[in-house]
Amino acid sequence: MARSQLGTLGRLGQRTLKAPYLLGRIVEPARLVPVPGSPLLELRPPEGEPRLLLADLHLGLGATPGQSRGPPGASSEEMAASLTLAARDARASGIVVLGDVKHPIVGTPRPLRPVVFDFFSTLLTAGLTVDVVLGNHDVGLTRYLPKEVGVHGASGYVLEGVGLFHGHRWPSNAVLEAPVLAVGHLHPGIRLAPSADTPRGKERCWVRVTFPEPAPRPARRRARPPPAAREMIVLPAFNPLAGTEALNRGRPRLSRSFLFHRFVARGSARAYLLDGTDLGPIPTGRSSEPLGDPRESPMAR
Repeated sequence: MARSQLGTLGRLGQRTLKAPYLLGRIVEPARLVPVPGSPLLELRPPEGEPRLLLADLHLGLGATPGQSRGPPGASSEEMAASLTLAARDARASGIVVLGDVKHPIVGTPRPLRPVVFDFFSTLLTAGLTVDVVLGNHDVGLTRYLPKEVGVHGASGYVLEGVGLFHGHRWPSNAVLEAPVLAVGHLHPGIRLAPSADTPRGKERCWVRVTFPEPAPRPARRRARPPPAAREMIVLPAFNPLAGTEALNRGRPRLSRSFLFHRFVARGSARAYLLDGTDLGPIPTGRSSEPLGDPRESPMAR
């Protein structure tokens, strides 16, 4: 189900937009394919090996003086091991983290520094290339990363025709001009009826946004051009303990409202569970229809 419903992510931009130019030649954007049952997104270029994208690691979340690497189920060792295994299964050559590597917003506490270094060392030792796009939680992170990790500013970068950024601030114009975007930051989730598997009734989800045809650009150059992308994928948080925004219950909290209002609400957004189940459209607040009871929403069925 996941591959049939979600396996075409990124193709819309390829059909309707001209591919970007790189060193004088046209580069076809990579395909984006979610890994079934996982918050990982596979970036498949037309040529070469794929890479795995993830967002919102939040290393240090739930850590205690006796468990500096995090609690069972979300420890840095377990997350590094699961990433290494997923990369091997996908035959991926590298990993890209779309922001919020660590949980503390300001600074990197002393007990967390070796945790961060060892996490990335595990991936590098497995023969993977690793890139990080800085998020709003990553102040003071860079100096504690292995020198082999590629670090990109919060304005993001373009990889194989896909614009990558965290989502807490405006990306660069080069990212805005990419035909497909991939972001994190929102921690998208859905409130469902409680069950034995999900007693809290809240699950992580993917968000796929399709944008309308961009309006003709004004003659006067703007500081930030409108996104040229026809499609954007919002990744669920990789850390299973990270909080989620129940997008069928209301607007995201203020710290995540920028991404929601500047990007998600400008297009048509749909939510998908990690197994690929299509939950239907996400209310963005621009419609005159009330959100209503989430149990009566198509997203909760």
